[in-house]
Amino acid sequence: MMLKDRVAIVTGAGGGLGRAHAMLLAHYGARVVVNDMNPEVATRVAEEIVTSGGEAIAVAASVTDEAQVTAMIDRTLSTWGRVDILINNAGILRDKSFAKMTLADFRVVLDVHLMGAVICTKAVWEIMRQQRYGRLVMTTSSSGLYGNFGQANYAAAKMALVGLMQTLAIEGEKHNIRVNCLAPTAATQMTDGILSKEALAQLDPRRVSPGLLVLVSEDAPTRAILCAGAGHFARAHVTLTEGCHVGGDADAGERVIELWGEIGDRTGEIVPAYGFTQAERELASAGCLAPAIAGSRS
Repeated sequence: MMLKDRVAIVTGAGGGLGRAHAMLLAHYGARVVVNDMNPEVATRVAEEIVTSGGEAIAVAASVTDEAQVTAMIDRTLSTWGRVDILINNAGILRDKSFAKMTLADFRVVLDVHLMGAVICTKAVWEIMRQQRYGRLVMTTSSSGLYGNFGQANYAAAKMALVGLMQTLAIEGEKHNIRVNCLAPTAATQMTDGILSKEALAQLDPRRVSPGLLVLVSEDAPTRAILCAGAGHFARAHVTLTEGCHVGGDADAGERVIELWGEIGDRTGEIVPAYGFTQAERELASAGCLAPAIAGSRS
């Protein structure tokens, strides 16, 4: 019961990964808000949790609708008085090669995955700041981290969520708000017809959800990207190589070509603590001292 008395909101929790997340959080004692656009499936999952001895309410809302999200947060506060955990899980697919993809298909995927997470996070951010406690999880994807044919819209949205996580983790640190990403591989409605029956059996969403526990616990990390699927867990990192100083002479571009291998040498690469690390390294290489400004703004 390590999450006892914590209040968790899981978006897109009417089935698949979201349902598995909601059930796991409830198993560890969290009071769960089961969100889905479909009120019937949200209610069904909430009733499953209650029948199993947990606490849950169902709230039908679209994550892209600010008024509906606000109403969901108000309902949560009126029921339990706080919000400790937000799992931004809701999503859709509109897969096509970029040549065949319409701009409308690109926008709608960004709207649900990226802006949906932004809207929900913004709705709980000040609550978490005031209570000096928050655990936020963004759902990214290997498609965003590494690319995948036919998913330019989905990949763009999922990598954008990594950038959102990186900055919110920095801004939330002094308020005890920890922000992480989960990159799941799971059999859901989105993967039907894509994988074999054997693979789908191994990729049960319930084999992903245990990874949530470390990301939302009292001692949760922050700025972690946890990859999970088939009971296997790994971490992904955005790294920066040592690089080399080329200068700004007329032949600088040719020097970049000449030194391409050295520039990309991964020996000694780092995971930057903040974005300005790149500028600090570049200025140091040029013999300049960078100002210490990163992470100091409220």
